Amino acid sequence: MTSEDLSATELPASNSLANRYGGQKRGLGRKAKRYIVIGTLVVGIGLAAYVATGSGKPEVSFKDIGYSTVDDTQAEVDYQVIKDPGTTAKCAIKAMDSKFAVVGWKVVEIGPNPPQQDADGGRTTAQRTVLATESPAVSGIVDSCWITDGGK
Repeated sequence: MTSEDLSATELPASNSLANRYGGQKRGLGRKAKRYIVIGTLVVGIGLAAYVATGSGKPEVSFKDIGYSTVDDTQAEVDYQVIKDPGTTAKCAIKAMDSKFAVVGWKVVEIGPNPPQQDADGGRTTAQRTVLATESPAVSGIVDSCWITDGGK
């Protein structure tokens, strides 16, 4: 008499998968869903408040106008700074060689200017900065500008 090999009998697919990978996961409960919604609302309100208060800070922008090379050791950079007339800004100006290496660098302060009766109310200031360079410069630009703490 032969006995039947029990190892060859197949278990139902749902039982074998449950044994191998575990049972079905339970869904989120009501409390968990409520906490997720409340957390999302708190983060959203915080983000909205951050955006609303961040827009009140004074802004500054700049526009490169041109540059000229005086000699091998000096370059001039012409640019415009647009800011509130009563604020003070600082701008980083750089001169570069043909390989885009910085050969001259200077941080200049642009103080407050009186409001004027022109189209932009005195927000735009034309500037020229002379930079000492290590080697001949082939370009000069404004790298960045920012409002100083002393500004409004």
